[in-house]
Amino acid sequence: MNFAKLNTEFTRFVVVGVINTLTYYSIYLILHNLFSLPYLAAHVIGFFISLNISFFLNCYVTYKIKPTLKKYLYFPLTQVVNMSVSTFLIFIFVEWLRINSNIAPFAAVLFTVPITFVISGKILKGTAAPKFAKRR
Repeated sequence: MNFAKLNTEFTRFVVVGVINTLTYYSIYLILHNLFSLPYLAAHVIGFFISLNISFFLNCYVTYKIKPTLKKYLYFPLTQVVNMSVSTFLIFIFVEWLRINSNIAPFAAVLFTVPITFVISGKILKGTAAPKFAKRR
């Protein structure tokens, strides 16, 4: 098997995503189960902690770019859709479909990965600067 062919941005994004998801999920479980935080509060806190980890891993590992303050400030935009969709899905999974609140965040990730890959690449590689940033 040629492992060099597996070394693509998307493959690295998936590996970083797995690491980030495990980080998020660990934080979520600790806050939700050990500290008895409501599942949505644990989700939001875990999400924001893992967002910072995700920024640096995506810069250094996925896209192999230098992190900058500008990229760091724009990076949360990559997560607006992710956060909105995942929060909505977790709520639907737990409240309507009666999926266990410990499993619901993992199920939501399956829907958000492709969207986040596209948005992250555009922002971190500089191919999607907001319109106000393009003015001179």
